[in-house]
Amino acid sequence: MKPGVHRLTIAATLFAISLGAHAQASDASLNTTVVTASRTEQKLADTLASTSVITRAQIEQSQAQDLPSLLRGQAGVEIAQNGGFGASASIFMRGAASNASLVLIDGVPVNSATTGTTNIAQIPVSQIDHIEIVRGNVSALYGSQAVGGVIQIFTRKGDGGPPKAYAELGYGTNNTTQANAGIAGSFDEGKTRFSLDVSRFHTNGISAQDPRFAPKVNPNRNGDDNTSVSAALSRKLGHTWEVGARLFQSDGSISYDNAFGKPSDLNDTDARVRQISAYAKGNVTDKWHTRFTVTQGDDDNYNYLNGKGNGNYHTSSNQIDWTNEYAFMPDHKLIAGYTRQEQTVESNTNYDHNNRHLDSIYVGYEGVFANRHEVQASVRRDMYSDFGGANSCWVGYGYRLTDQWKLMANASDGFRAPTFNELFFPGFGNPNLQPERSISKELAVQFHDARFGLAKLALFRTDYTNLIQSLTVFPYTAANVAKARVEGLELTYLGKIQRTGTDVRLSFTRQNPTDLDADKVLARRAKQYGSLGVTQTLTDKFSVGGDVFYSGERYDTGGQHLGAYTLVNLQARYNIDKSWYVSAHLDNVFNKNYQTVYGYNTLGRAIYVSLGWKQF
Repeated sequence: MKPGVHRLTIAATLFAISLGAHAQASDASLNTTVVTASRTEQKLADTLASTSVITRAQIEQSQAQDLPSLLRGQAGVEIAQNGGFGASASIFMRGAASNASLVLIDGVPVNSATTGTTNIAQIPVSQIDHIEIVRGNVSALYGSQAVGGVIQIFTRKGDGGPPKAYAELGYGTNNTTQANAGIAGSFDEGKTRFSLDVSRFHTNGISAQDPRFAPKVNPNRNGDDNTSVSAALSRKLGHTWEVGARLFQSDGSISYDNAFGKPSDLNDTDARVRQISAYAKGNVTDKWHTRFTVTQGDDDNYNYLNGKGNGNYHTSSNQIDWTNEYAFMPDHKLIAGYTRQEQTVESNTNYDHNNRHLDSIYVGYEGVFANRHEVQASVRRDMYSDFGGANSCWVGYGYRLTDQWKLMANASDGFRAPTFNELFFPGFGNPNLQPERSISKELAVQFHDARFGLAKLALFRTDYTNLIQSLTVFPYTAANVAKARVEGLELTYLGKIQRTGTDVRLSFTRQNPTDLDADKVLARRAKQYGSLGVTQTLTDKFSVGGDVFYSGERYDTGGQHLGAYTLVNLQARYNIDKSWYVSAHLDNVFNKNYQTVYGYNTLGRAIYVSLGWKQF
């Protein structure tokens, strides 16, 4: 470990420990209930997999304009983006590839069938109630692409109270405007719940690519327009049963640069992400809880060159999920489920095969012995129509040394199924591909109590085999030829300084993501990165905050050097009265010039102001 990194690690650890004398846990640290870590409800501090939560309150505190900005700085998460707002963005979780981390919206995958990635830049934060992030391989729970981890987005829904409306308008740098309005609540003594949220985002943007690196690009601004809607409706039937439906749809129009075109070319994409789902859940017996969900989803992209069609992709996904939880003893439960997914790709590209289906079955166990020993285990079988099957498993153990200290360990194996492009894209696809395989191990120690907060130090390692890459010689098709390893440590802390009421969020990751065949660092992954966020309530009406993001140097896919950078963001909010508020945030305070993708620009210093209203 380099001396500078060593000092940074020690400093971050000592900082977290020093807070313990005067800190207390925030609601998010100890009382938040999560479901993504085990597919059952758990307190955040009880999870055996490394898990974090972004609450709605934290989203509002951050004042993030888009999802990539919100995820940047989260423990174990790196973001690489091809330009400003709306530009395509890639997620790297604990060093895993961008198509090896799973994104869910209300429990349903939204990863593209063609590329395996998710269009996170077109998922607006105004639609989000909260986000749960599970770091590390959980393929045994969620199947393919969950090797790096899972990011589950929960959209807003009505609570048990009377209907309440809200709205917000904002304006900022680059003629960036945003507006959203919604209403949520319940009728009939809380038996019928509903929510509706509509949002609009526009920015003139920045030029996505730097002409110094790509002389043929158009130097014009690359803007983004997005209109999104989410809605939910549910009805309680009796004491334990509930039926409901959800809608999420995001429509974006994005301008982008092409390094191989002409300086006068105009390149645009119309993109849509949509999900419609219906569910029924309830207790079959006092011990057996079941849920059945049906979902139809679409992922569309239509490309234009100088106003004329220049390629399109439409992925349609139909899915049914049946999940069951059986509490056969106090503190002991079994989890079992079945998933059927059917995917179809329609495109101007003539794929050798344009549809496939997947059948998955999983079984898990979760239990506590003698109030000290915690055990979680899962096994899963996935059967694909186009290449065959894959197995995965996960086992974790936790031991409570005291009420505050806990030791944890887990081990797992997982897989990533080949995408449509890797299997069937003309000239590149290889129908004989097998899944990528991975074996992961993690050791962790956690400390939490009401005064300190929640701190965790984890050591992790994942070995990858059968990685899919293009052959370097003719016929240049995809093949299972690569190996990689990612190992490192991760420190997280969440708490509130008691004397000042300051909320503190800290994360630091030191990793070694290595391409074992080439003996070099994996592309676009830093060896160290982290963040520190604070929010200070000055009065009952006024609060201020700030975030510091750091990323070490990286190398892009062509070996180009990407320098280290540190970003500083500031936020402030003033509550005019119980309903009205005004907020402002200054991003990239020191106007840092940096790149997350070689040759692509990033946003400089920018300021945004919003006016909001909430019904009481």
